[in-house]
Amino acid sequence: MSFDVLQDKIRAMKNPTVAGLDARIEYVPEHIRRAAFEEHGVGLKGAAEAIYQFNAGLIDALCDVVPAVKPQSAYYENLGWQGMEMLERTIRYAKSKGLFVIADIKRGDIGSTAAAYAEGWLSGASIEGQQFKSFDADCVTLNGYMGSDSINPFLKAAKEEGKCVFVLVKTSNPGSGELQDIVAGDRLVYQVMGDLNERIAAGTEGKYGYTMAGAVTGATYPSDIRALRKRLEHTFFLVPGYGAQGGTADDVRYAFDKYGHGAIVNSSRGIMCAWQKTGGDGHDFQEAARNAAIAMRDDIKQFVTIV
Repeated sequence: MSFDVLQDKIRAMKNPTVAGLDARIEYVPEHIRRAAFEEHGVGLKGAAEAIYQFNAGLIDALCDVVPAVKPQSAYYENLGWQGMEMLERTIRYAKSKGLFVIADIKRGDIGSTAAAYAEGWLSGASIEGQQFKSFDADCVTLNGYMGSDSINPFLKAAKEEGKCVFVLVKTSNPGSGELQDIVAGDRLVYQVMGDLNERIAAGTEGKYGYTMAGAVTGATYPSDIRALRKRLEHTFFLVPGYGAQGGTADDVRYAFDKYGHGAIVNSSRGIMCAWQKTGGDGHDFQEAARNAAIAMRDDIKQFVTIV
């Protein structure tokens, strides 16, 4: 199962973190932007190429430090087809460097539409009896609040490919409680979602005991993470909200089991934009990103021991 692959990478690097690749054009150092615009013009193509060069540089700097990267599709979709082509290249390059790729797409449709999304992001499209893959991520994020029929098509595709998914359960944004904290019978809505997620994936546990359906659990709600970790023993957690959103290493430690397994913590701007805090001109963006990733790893390791 795919979470075994991710957990193996985490153990090998002693680093349970994932670097978000969510670059807007203004995050890219000026010298990279200028070169891309000179070659491709100021526009969607030039911006896409600048971001790709930035992504590739980040991947080169981080591939022996972090086990995974997480590109958020919105930052590619906003550049049209040029951005989506660049996302495919980014995923392909990250995988060539040995990184586990979590495509942050938060899809949440049902039936044949969900199946088509799953083909695009996980299993590939069937054309004249042959299978052709496009984005080919190792894992995707989903919004399962339409119910199990918005998750099952992805689980089917993931099972065929040895891949996995993360489903939104308790998110890190301030407004999450408007829906997720509502009482539903003897549970809160996010607990209902977590229970459903673990139930429909039962039987897909890998060697570490985690199913193919992980959960997104925000670092900004540490008490909820702690309760969910006890409640969902077989669910792997993706933990956003560390750093820029206010989550700390002390907060995220509750996502891990007693072996330091079962969770991965995301940082996007804190790593990508680290060069903006060095006082330089951006030529040091790789060194800055690497130092930020190492500092995050070491910060979390004060509270989490991975065995």
